[in-house]
Amino acid sequence: MSRIGKLPVHIPAGVTVTVKDHVVTVKGPKGELSQEINPNINVAVDGNEVHVTRPNDEKANRAMHGLYRALIHNMVVGVSEGYTKVLELVGVGYRASAQGQVLELSLGYTHSIYLKLPNEIKVEAKMERNQNPLITLSSCDKQLLGQVCAKIRSFRRPEPYKGKGVRFQGEVVRRKAGKSAGK
Repeated sequence: MSRIGKLPVHIPAGVTVTVKDHVVTVKGPKGELSQEINPNINVAVDGNEVHVTRPNDEKANRAMHGLYRALIHNMVVGVSEGYTKVLELVGVGYRASAQGQVLELSLGYTHSIYLKLPNEIKVEAKMERNQNPLITLSSCDKQLLGQVCAKIRSFRRPEPYKGKGVRFQGEVVRRKAGKSAGK
């Protein structure tokens, strides 16, 4: 058995999980998410727990067993608590501002970058004096949140010499030594 797959998913109060035609739908105070499940994987709701089982030990079924349990767990946590990621802009003159669902970034290029965010994501840009600008993104969908964070980070990845770029808060960037002094 998959060590992850055999664990039951606990359903907190205020969250409902329904399974119909191989689609799992999770509703909670933060929103509603749904995920299509492979027909080989069985999902059963027992009281306040969700159990994921597989019919046999074929390699494909073993792989999907833990995957779908983790996806269902992420949906339950997302609609009950939500997910938050904080991006930090490290560099002189790097700025961020948010107007509604549009994020404006100044990352040292000759032009500003405008990114329209999906409606499921809430964005907040904070700039304080003598500190790096912070972008706080929150959503109930963990996959979508990670995808948007990766897109923002791809505009200016942290470079290893000075450490400038867009990074997650608390991320450690491995630094390289520059040119050594002349002989």
